[in-house]
Amino acid sequence: MSTPHSLRGRILTRDGWVHGELAFDDRIQAIRPLPGIADDAPRVLPGFIDLHIHGGGGVDIMQGGDAARTVARLHARHGTTSLLGTTMTAHAHEIEHALHGLAEAIATRAPGSARVLGVHLEGPYLSLDRLGAQPPLVVEATLDQVRQLHAIAPIRVLTLAPEIGRHLALIPALAAMGIRVQLGHSAGSYDDGVAALRAGAAGFTHLFNGMTGLHHRDPGIAAAALAHAEYAELIPDLQHVHPGAIRAALRAIPRLYCITDATAATGMPDGEYALGAQRVHKCLGCVRLADGTSLAGSALTMDQALRNLVSLGLALDDASHRLSRNPADYLGLDDRGRLQPGAWADLVVLDAGLQVRQVFVEGEAIALG
Repeated sequence: MSTPHSLRGRILTRDGWVHGELAFDDRIQAIRPLPGIADDAPRVLPGFIDLHIHGGGGVDIMQGGDAARTVARLHARHGTTSLLGTTMTAHAHEIEHALHGLAEAIATRAPGSARVLGVHLEGPYLSLDRLGAQPPLVVEATLDQVRQLHAIAPIRVLTLAPEIGRHLALIPALAAMGIRVQLGHSAGSYDDGVAALRAGAAGFTHLFNGMTGLHHRDPGIAAAALAHAEYAELIPDLQHVHPGAIRAALRAIPRLYCITDATAATGMPDGEYALGAQRVHKCLGCVRLADGTSLAGSALTMDQALRNLVSLGLALDDASHRLSRNPADYLGLDDRGRLQPGAWADLVVLDAGLQVRQVFVEGEAIALG
């Protein structure tokens, strides 16, 4: 059990803001209103939950070994208290190598790092026509292959293109395994998207990116999300999605949540980095393939995502829910993503300028330097 702590400030609880004190060890023990807490006091929010991270701190999840722990340490310093390690399309043995590394990080949280909750398997079950920065190593999914990968490390989220082969027929079985099936990297139609949702698909991978878009006479996968989705993930780096499209998605999708799609370049200077087996370049905060033709993940952190949402006009509590409560609910977690007694003490403390001042993961204070 962690050492008992307390924080004072403006605390975002399930019932709204409380000016008071939060007492915790590894879990939250109590939240008590106190007089005299000013409006400009530190903001205490639930720790951020990122369900789509490829890398950070110069390393990529596909490297296996200790890569996931390095990634989890980097993102913890920016307020991310739990995450899903996300794979790339690759040969089967390369994906298995990455999952073995993730399995170790999932089993034991390293000191100073975010909790790795499981795997987001992004590929290889994608469309060749909507690869984005993914390499052309796609295959059609089989239940046996997914089971084999799931046995190495728990797959919490799986992205697939619903129009490929028997993918639509697989969705109910994947959902029954507790895997949240997301539609993405898809050249499918609106009808493909609707059929997948009816079969048990739960969400959409980096909404608007890597999928057929919205045209009034030819609505695609993105239109299926806007018309029917309860959940979808979106990258709010203001590069992948125009602010106007972000606002449309916020109005249309009740439980929209935000992810970083962060790469090894996150937290690093401009230069060349790995994204799976590919090389990408970071320049002025943007990450692209070596030929410059395609965005290739991001260098976003969740604290910057929060500031970006607020800059678009979202209230701080709404922006926070998009980074914490909604992704927790999407995974069915009732003890993360919210500040209430009994929940894990995953906390991020911000100053009035929304800069990170303190982070706690399961009650452990994270060194920010």
